[in-house]
Amino acid sequence: MSKVRWGILSTAKIGRIQVIPAMQKGKYVEVAAIASRNAEKAHSTADELGISKVYADYESLLADQDIDAIYNPLPNHLHVPYTIKALQAGKHVLCEKPIGLSAGEAQQLLDATQQYSHLKVMEAFMYRFHPQWIKAKQIIDDGLLGEVKSIQAHFSYYNDDAANIRNQPETGGGALMDIGCYCVSFPRYLTGKEPQRVVSLIDFDPQMKTDRLTSGMLDFGGGVQATFTCSTQLEPYQRVNIFGTKGRLEIEIPVNAVADEPAKLWLQNNKVIKELSTGAVNQYTLQADEFSKAILNNTNVPTPLTDAVSNMNVIDALFKSAKDKSWISL
Repeated sequence: MSKVRWGILSTAKIGRIQVIPAMQKGKYVEVAAIASRNAEKAHSTADELGISKVYADYESLLADQDIDAIYNPLPNHLHVPYTIKALQAGKHVLCEKPIGLSAGEAQQLLDATQQYSHLKVMEAFMYRFHPQWIKAKQIIDDGLLGEVKSIQAHFSYYNDDAANIRNQPETGGGALMDIGCYCVSFPRYLTGKEPQRVVSLIDFDPQMKTDRLTSGMLDFGGGVQATFTCSTQLEPYQRVNIFGTKGRLEIEIPVNAVADEPAKLWLQNNKVIKELSTGAVNQYTLQADEFSKAILNNTNVPTPLTDAVSNMNVIDALFKSAKDKSWISL
Protein backbone atom coordinates (compact mmCIF):
# COMPACT_ATOMS: atom_id res chain seq x y z
CA MET A 1 0.00 0.00 0.00
CA SER A 2 1.26 3.45 -0.91
CA LYS A 3 -1.91 5.26 0.11
CA VAL A 4 -4.48 4.84 2.87
CA ARG A 5 -8.06 4.50 1.61
CA TRP A 6 -10.24 6.86 3.62
CA GLY A 7 -13.97 6.95 4.30
CA ILE A 8 -15.68 10.12 5.52
CA LEU A 9 -18.51 9.97 8.05
CA SER A 10 -21.05 12.72 7.24
CA THR A 11 -21.14 15.69 4.93
CA ALA A 12 -20.39 18.15 7.73
CA LYS A 13 -19.42 21.62 6.54
CA ILE A 14 -15.91 21.46 7.98
CA GLY A 15 -15.31 18.32 5.94
CA ARG A 16 -16.82 19.55 2.69
CA ILE A 17 -15.22 22.97 2.70
CA GLN A 18 -11.87 22.45 4.40
CA VAL A 19 -10.78 18.97 5.42
CA ILE A 20 -11.75 16.67 2.53
CA PRO A 21 -10.33 18.87 -0.28
CA ALA A 22 -7.14 19.19 1.77
CA MET A 23 -6.95 15.44 2.40
CA GLN A 24 -7.30 14.80 -1.33
CA LYS A 25 -4.03 16.68 -1.86
CA GLY A 26 -2.19 14.34 0.49
CA LYS A 27 0.62 12.15 -0.79
CA TYR A 28 -0.52 9.15 1.25
CA VAL A 29 -4.29 9.70 1.11
CA GLU A 30 -7.07 8.40 -1.11
CA VAL A 31 -10.54 9.63 -0.15
CA ALA A 32 -12.51 6.64 -1.42
CA ALA A 33 -15.97 6.92 0.18
CA ILE A 34 -18.38 9.21 1.97
CA ALA A 35 -21.54 8.55 3.96
CA SER A 36 -24.50 10.63 5.08
CA ARG A 37 -27.93 9.89 6.49
CA ASN A 38 -29.16 12.21 3.76
CA ALA A 39 -28.61 10.23 0.54
CA GLU A 40 -29.13 13.22 -1.72
CA LYS A 41 -26.55 15.27 0.19
CA ALA A 42 -24.12 12.35 0.16
CA HIS A 43 -24.36 12.03 -3.63
CA SER A 44 -24.11 15.78 -4.27
CA THR A 45 -21.04 16.06 -2.01
CA ALA A 46 -19.44 13.03 -3.65
CA ASP A 47 -20.03 14.53 -7.10
CA GLU A 48 -18.66 17.89 -5.98
CA LEU A 49 -15.50 16.39 -4.50
CA GLY A 50 -14.99 13.49 -6.91
CA ILE A 51 -15.50 10.70 -4.38
CA SER A 52 -16.34 7.37 -6.02
CA LYS A 53 -18.27 5.51 -3.31
CA VAL A 54 -21.39 6.87 -1.62
CA TYR A 55 -23.34 5.41 1.30
CA ALA A 56 -26.73 6.50 2.67
CA ASP A 57 -25.83 5.46 6.23
CA TYR A 58 -22.69 5.35 8.34
CA GLU A 59 -22.82 1.65 9.12
CA SER A 60 -22.58 0.65 5.45
CA LEU A 61 -19.42 2.68 5.03
CA LEU A 62 -17.92 1.14 8.15
CA ALA A 63 -18.67 -2.32 6.73
CA ASP A 64 -16.77 -1.59 3.49
CA GLN A 65 -13.71 -3.86 3.55
CA ASP A 66 -11.90 -1.62 1.06
CA ILE A 67 -11.77 1.28 3.53
CA ASP A 68 -8.73 1.47 5.82
CA ALA A 69 -9.37 4.63 7.85
CA ILE A 70 -12.25 6.86 8.89
CA TYR A 71 -12.41 10.63 9.30
CA ASN A 72 -15.11 11.38 11.89
CA PRO A 73 -16.39 14.99 11.82
CA LEU A 74 -19.81 14.09 13.26
CA PRO A 75 -21.38 16.28 15.99
CA ASN A 76 -19.50 16.08 19.29
CA HIS A 77 -21.88 13.64 20.97
CA LEU A 78 -21.27 11.12 18.18
CA HIS A 79 -17.47 11.27 18.25
CA VAL A 80 -16.88 8.49 20.75
CA PRO A 81 -19.77 6.16 19.75
CA TYR A 82 -18.88 6.15 16.05
CA THR A 83 -15.14 6.02 16.64
CA ILE A 84 -15.70 2.87 18.69
CA LYS A 85 -17.97 1.47 15.95
CA ALA A 86 -15.23 2.18 13.42
CA LEU A 87 -12.68 0.34 15.57
CA GLN A 88 -15.05 -2.62 15.85
CA ALA A 89 -15.22 -2.60 12.05
CA GLY A 90 -11.42 -2.72 11.83
CA LYS A 91 -10.82 0.90 10.82
CA HIS A 92 -8.25 3.45 11.95
CA VAL A 93 -9.88 6.73 13.04
CA LEU A 94 -9.03 10.41 12.86
CA CYS A 95 -11.71 12.04 15.00
CA GLU A 96 -12.53 15.74 15.15
CA LYS A 97 -12.05 17.74 18.33
CA PRO A 98 -13.18 17.71 21.05
CA ILE A 99 -12.77 13.94 21.31
CA GLY A 100 -15.99 13.57 23.36
CA LEU A 101 -18.44 15.20 25.74
CA SER A 102 -16.38 14.57 28.88
CA ALA A 103 -13.15 13.09 30.17
CA GLY A 104 -15.10 10.02 31.21
CA GLU A 105 -16.31 9.49 27.65
CA ALA A 106 -12.81 10.09 26.30
CA GLN A 107 -11.49 7.50 28.76
CA GLN A 108 -14.16 5.08 27.53
CA LEU A 109 -12.70 5.45 24.04
CA LEU A 110 -9.15 5.04 25.31
CA ASP A 111 -10.16 1.89 27.13
CA ALA A 112 -11.84 0.56 23.98
CA THR A 113 -8.64 1.04 21.97
CA GLN A 114 -6.86 -1.48 24.21
CA GLN A 115 -8.82 -4.20 22.40
CA TYR A 116 -7.63 -2.89 19.03
CA SER A 117 -3.95 -2.16 19.57
CA HIS A 118 -3.23 -2.61 15.85
CA LEU A 119 -5.52 0.32 14.98
CA LYS A 120 -4.62 4.01 15.16
CA VAL A 121 -6.86 6.66 16.75
CA MET A 122 -6.09 10.37 17.02
CA GLU A 123 -7.89 13.59 17.90
CA ALA A 124 -7.74 16.02 14.99
CA PHE A 125 -5.98 19.03 16.49
CA MET A 126 -4.67 20.05 13.08
CA TYR A 127 -2.90 23.18 14.36
CA ARG A 128 -0.07 21.04 15.77
CA PHE A 129 0.98 20.08 12.24
CA HIS A 130 1.34 23.65 11.00
CA PRO A 131 4.96 24.83 10.79
CA GLN A 132 4.08 28.03 12.68
CA TRP A 133 3.35 25.95 15.78
CA ILE A 134 6.36 23.70 15.25
CA LYS A 135 8.46 26.87 14.99
CA ALA A 136 6.85 28.32 18.13
CA LYS A 137 7.62 25.16 20.10
CA GLN A 138 11.22 25.19 18.84
CA ILE A 139 11.67 28.85 19.83
CA ILE A 140 10.49 28.02 23.35
CA ASP A 141 12.59 24.84 23.59
CA ASP A 142 15.66 26.76 22.37
CA GLY A 143 15.23 29.23 25.21
CA LEU A 144 14.74 32.32 23.04
CA LEU A 145 11.93 33.49 25.32
CA GLY A 146 13.76 32.64 28.52
CA GLU A 147 11.41 30.99 31.00
CA VAL A 148 7.87 30.96 29.62
CA LYS A 149 5.57 32.24 32.36
CA SER A 150 2.37 33.37 30.64
CA ILE A 151 0.41 32.12 27.64
CA GLN A 152 -2.64 34.11 26.53
CA ALA A 153 -5.18 33.08 23.89
CA HIS A 154 -8.31 34.58 22.41
CA PHE A 155 -10.65 32.82 19.98
CA SER A 156 -14.09 34.06 19.00
CA TYR A 157 -16.72 34.12 16.27
CA TYR A 158 -20.36 35.23 16.07
CA ASN A 159 -23.13 32.67 15.66
CA ASP A 160 -26.47 33.06 17.46
CA ASP A 161 -28.43 30.63 15.27
CA ALA A 162 -30.25 28.28 17.65
CA ALA A 163 -30.61 25.68 14.88
CA ASN A 164 -26.83 25.46 14.44
CA ILE A 165 -25.28 22.33 15.94
CA ARG A 166 -22.67 24.47 17.72
CA ASN A 167 -25.44 26.11 19.74
CA GLN A 168 -27.11 22.95 21.00
CA PRO A 169 -25.99 21.87 24.49
CA GLU A 170 -27.26 18.30 24.17
CA THR A 171 -24.85 17.63 21.29
CA GLY A 172 -21.85 19.25 23.01
CA GLY A 173 -22.22 22.77 21.66
CA GLY A 174 -20.91 25.99 23.16
CA ALA A 175 -17.73 28.04 23.11
CA LEU A 176 -15.57 25.97 25.44
CA MET A 177 -16.18 22.69 23.64
CA ASP A 178 -16.03 24.09 20.10
CA ILE A 179 -13.10 26.50 20.24
CA GLY A 180 -12.04 26.71 23.88
CA CYS A 181 -10.62 23.22 23.48
CA TYR A 182 -7.87 24.83 21.37
CA CYS A 183 -7.16 27.42 24.07
CA VAL A 184 -6.76 24.59 26.60
CA SER A 185 -4.59 22.57 24.21
CA PHE A 186 -2.18 25.41 23.33
CA PRO A 187 -0.40 25.80 26.71
CA ARG A 188 -0.40 22.05 27.31
CA TYR A 189 1.36 21.56 23.97
CA LEU A 190 3.84 24.40 24.45
CA THR A 191 4.82 23.55 28.02
CA GLY A 192 4.49 19.77 27.78
CA LYS A 193 2.81 19.90 31.19
CA GLU A 194 -0.66 19.57 32.70
CA PRO A 195 -2.27 22.32 34.79
CA GLN A 196 -2.45 21.71 38.53
CA ARG A 197 -5.64 23.72 39.01
CA VAL A 198 -8.04 25.86 36.96
CA VAL A 199 -10.67 28.53 37.46
CA SER A 200 -13.24 29.90 35.01
CA LEU A 201 -15.98 32.47 34.44
CA ILE A 202 -18.79 31.48 32.06
CA ASP A 203 -21.74 33.40 30.61
CA PHE A 204 -24.51 31.16 29.27
CA ASP A 205 -26.96 32.16 26.55
CA PRO A 206 -30.35 32.43 28.32
CA GLN A 207 -32.25 30.79 25.44
CA MET A 208 -29.83 28.25 23.97
CA LYS A 209 -28.20 27.34 27.33
CA THR A 210 -24.75 27.02 25.78
CA ASP A 211 -21.73 28.92 27.08
CA ARG A 212 -21.35 31.94 24.81
CA LEU A 213 -18.47 33.64 26.64
CA THR A 214 -15.92 31.67 28.65
CA SER A 215 -12.69 32.80 30.25
CA GLY A 216 -10.30 30.57 32.12
CA MET A 217 -7.02 30.53 33.98
CA LEU A 218 -4.77 27.47 34.13
CA ASP A 219 -2.14 27.22 36.85
CA PHE A 220 0.73 24.93 35.78
CA GLY A 221 2.71 25.49 38.96
CA GLY A 222 6.14 27.10 39.28
CA GLY A 223 4.68 30.48 38.36
CA VAL A 224 3.55 29.30 34.91
CA GLN A 225 0.01 30.27 33.97
CA ALA A 226 -2.24 30.41 30.93
CA THR A 227 -5.32 32.57 30.40
CA PHE A 228 -7.88 32.53 27.62
CA THR A 229 -11.21 33.88 26.43
CA CYS A 230 -13.39 32.13 23.89
CA SER A 231 -16.80 33.15 22.61
CA THR A 232 -19.48 32.20 20.07
CA GLN A 233 -21.01 35.68 20.19
CA LEU A 234 -18.16 38.14 19.75
CA GLU A 235 -16.39 39.74 16.81
CA PRO A 236 -14.37 37.01 15.03
CA TYR A 237 -10.76 37.08 16.17
CA GLN A 238 -7.98 34.74 17.19
CA ARG A 239 -4.50 35.31 18.60
CA VAL A 240 -1.93 33.73 20.89
CA ASN A 241 0.75 35.54 22.89
CA ILE A 242 3.51 33.72 24.73
CA PHE A 243 5.51 35.68 27.32
CA GLY A 244 8.86 34.67 28.75
CA THR A 245 11.46 36.28 30.97
CA LYS A 246 13.55 37.26 27.93
CA GLY A 247 11.07 37.59 25.09
CA ARG A 248 7.58 37.40 23.65
CA LEU A 249 6.12 35.43 20.74
CA GLU A 250 2.85 36.31 19.00
CA ILE A 251 1.02 33.97 16.61
CA GLU A 252 -1.23 35.88 14.23
CA ILE A 253 -3.73 33.18 13.17
CA PRO A 254 -3.17 30.26 15.53
CA VAL A 255 -6.06 28.01 14.45
CA ASN A 256 -7.46 28.86 11.00
CA ALA A 257 -4.17 29.59 9.28
CA VAL A 258 -4.80 30.49 5.62
CA ALA A 259 -3.63 27.60 3.45
CA ASP A 260 -2.33 29.61 0.49
CA GLU A 261 -0.57 32.36 2.45
CA PRO A 262 2.54 32.38 4.65
CA ALA A 263 1.78 32.34 8.37
CA LYS A 264 3.16 35.21 10.47
CA LEU A 265 4.70 35.21 13.92
CA TRP A 266 6.39 38.05 15.79
CA LEU A 267 9.35 37.44 18.07
CA GLN A 268 10.23 40.23 20.48
CA ASN A 269 13.55 40.41 22.34
CA ASN A 270 14.91 43.51 24.10
CA LYS A 271 12.10 45.66 22.62
CA VAL A 272 13.13 44.60 19.09
CA ILE A 273 10.32 42.91 17.16
CA LYS A 274 11.22 40.51 14.35
CA GLU A 275 8.61 39.19 11.95
CA LEU A 276 8.89 35.49 11.17
CA SER A 277 6.95 33.59 8.54
CA THR A 278 6.39 30.05 7.36
CA GLY A 279 5.66 28.72 3.92
CA ALA A 280 2.09 28.49 2.66
CA VAL A 281 0.84 25.04 3.69
CA ASN A 282 -2.46 23.34 4.37
CA GLN A 283 -2.43 21.99 7.92
CA TYR A 284 -5.27 19.57 7.14
CA THR A 285 -3.21 18.00 4.35
CA LEU A 286 -0.22 17.68 6.68
CA GLN A 287 -2.38 16.11 9.38
CA ALA A 288 -3.91 13.53 7.03
CA ASP A 289 -0.52 12.61 5.59
CA GLU A 290 1.12 12.20 9.00
CA PHE A 291 -1.73 10.04 10.27
CA SER A 292 -1.65 7.98 7.06
CA LYS A 293 2.12 7.49 7.39
CA ALA A 294 1.61 6.17 10.91
CA ILE A 295 -0.78 3.59 9.45
CA LEU A 296 1.44 2.67 6.51
CA ASN A 297 4.60 2.39 8.62
CA ASN A 298 2.84 1.02 11.71
CA THR A 299 4.32 3.73 13.92
CA ASN A 300 2.78 5.73 16.74
CA VAL A 301 0.41 8.55 15.81
CA PRO A 302 1.84 12.04 16.38
CA THR A 303 -0.56 12.78 19.26
CA PRO A 304 -1.60 9.88 21.51
CA LEU A 305 -5.19 9.49 22.67
CA THR A 306 -4.05 10.05 26.26
CA ASP A 307 -3.55 13.70 25.27
CA ALA A 308 -7.21 13.93 24.24
CA VAL A 309 -8.32 12.52 27.60
CA SER A 310 -6.13 15.05 29.42
CA ASN A 311 -7.55 17.94 27.40
CA MET A 312 -11.10 16.85 28.23
CA ASN A 313 -10.12 16.56 31.89
CA VAL A 314 -9.20 20.26 31.91
CA ILE A 315 -12.42 21.21 30.10
CA ASP A 316 -14.49 19.27 32.66
CA ALA A 317 -12.69 21.10 35.47
CA LEU A 318 -13.37 24.49 33.86
CA PHE A 319 -17.10 23.74 33.68
CA LYS A 320 -17.06 22.59 37.30
CA SER A 321 -15.19 25.72 38.35
CA ALA A 322 -17.87 27.97 36.86
CA LYS A 323 -20.59 25.94 38.57
CA ASP A 324 -18.84 25.85 41.97
CA LYS A 325 -17.40 29.36 41.66
CA SER A 326 -14.02 28.11 42.86
CA TRP A 327 -10.62 26.82 41.81
CA ILE A 328 -10.65 23.15 40.81
CA SER A 329 -7.59 20.98 41.36
CA LEU A 330 -6.67 18.35 38.80
